[in-house]
Amino acid sequence: MLTTLLRDSRALGVLAVPLVLTQLAQVALTTTDTVMMGLLGTTELAAGGLAIVIFNQIRTMGVGLVTSVGNQVAAAAARAERPADDTAGARESAHDEVRAIVRASLAVATLAGIAGALLMILIGQALAWLGQDADVVHLTRNMLYALAPGLLPCLWFQAVRQFTVGMRRPQALLRITLVSIGVNAGLNWALIHGTFGLPRLGLTGVGIATSTVYLLSFLALFLAAKKDTALSAHLTVDITHTDPAVLKRVLGLGVPIAATYGSEAGFFSVTAFMAGSFGPDALAAHTAVNQLVYIVFQVAVGLSHAASINVSRELALGDHDGARRIKNTALACAAAVMTCVGVLYLTVPRLVLAPFLDSGSGQALTLATHLLIVTAFLQFFDCAQNIGVGLLRGLDDTRSGFRITLIGYWAVGLPAAWLLAYALGLDTLGIWLGLLTGLAATATLLLRRYSAALAVARPLTAATV
Repeated sequence: MLTTLLRDSRALGVLAVPLVLTQLAQVALTTTDTVMMGLLGTTELAAGGLAIVIFNQIRTMGVGLVTSVGNQVAAAAARAERPADDTAGARESAHDEVRAIVRASLAVATLAGIAGALLMILIGQALAWLGQDADVVHLTRNMLYALAPGLLPCLWFQAVRQFTVGMRRPQALLRITLVSIGVNAGLNWALIHGTFGLPRLGLTGVGIATSTVYLLSFLALFLAAKKDTALSAHLTVDITHTDPAVLKRVLGLGVPIAATYGSEAGFFSVTAFMAGSFGPDALAAHTAVNQLVYIVFQVAVGLSHAASINVSRELALGDHDGARRIKNTALACAAAVMTCVGVLYLTVPRLVLAPFLDSGSGQALTLATHLLIVTAFLQFFDCAQNIGVGLLRGLDDTRSGFRITLIGYWAVGLPAAWLLAYALGLDTLGIWLGLLTGLAATATLLLRRYSAALAVARPLTAATV
């Protein structure tokens, strides 16, 4: 049993570790933007933060549209390896399927990038009607205009990323993301302050730098894939010959994922507004702890993607026992990481919070240390529910994930947070207890659904192998 777990953990880690490190590097990328904006002043930080919130909401849903591509590519590639299909014709058919999926994903990314950019511009125009400060509106609008063009290469990058992950060759992702952190910081500084002969653009320079980095990252990943002999034959940018049936399949799986991502982002946004109703100290504590959760959550994202890809592969090979073990392996790896992090939260909370709240923060720091106690347990469920969504995506079941998260977040979590925070008078602590309740319910329902769906899928897949 232990030998099997170690073997499965190594197999999962080969794919998960580069993805986890890439996710953490991307957090560093956005953190750089935030630090640079903070150096400009409070108004600039408020405006830039608002622009990034809008951009990230649209970007996240766009990413969701192409997230299933990795699973579809993994399944198609695995079918080429099955002994029963080990013929030149079968392999070529599977390779044609991969090319068709990649073409469709780039078409979806293009449409979503254009539509999302236009939506950002419209939102920028509407900000004045939403009761925001006039100075903030002006700065936010200019930054949205600068960020909008970057959405297209950002989603192209994500489409190619899913292709490389589905082919189990994600190594270039980490290198490119690490380099992009330095490039982004340098461009931010140069465009903000007008160094090296560049114009002095202030906050707008952050948006231009971010869009430029997205374009450079896409080009770097595309060229890296083209140089990889295992990837280059499948990668094409000719979206004019996209197969309508494949496009429909990508959208059919992607739309529920995009809705799930949007729902989760909205759930956490609402709780931030709730925390703000208890005053600036409560909001500061909530923001600091939420950022810690977001950083640790990247481990869950990497494990979720890796588990999802491996489930698609195992099912394509007809190995249902392997697919079942993946769930247990991913959860065990997540539990090990979350236990280590939880120990830090409980034993040295002030050290953990030091990057966000200094010793002079008073009430905010005291409240944040209390929230960390809840977070030490909450993150187990947060990680498990993200893995559950990924496992279901491996079964091509994205609709169940969306329905279950709606129930867990909005029908269980939000009412629980309101009841504990307001009706029972627990304030911000109640909000986080409500978050824990909602995430626990979501994780339980998702993992039960995966086990049930896998049991039903066994005879269906066996009949087709």
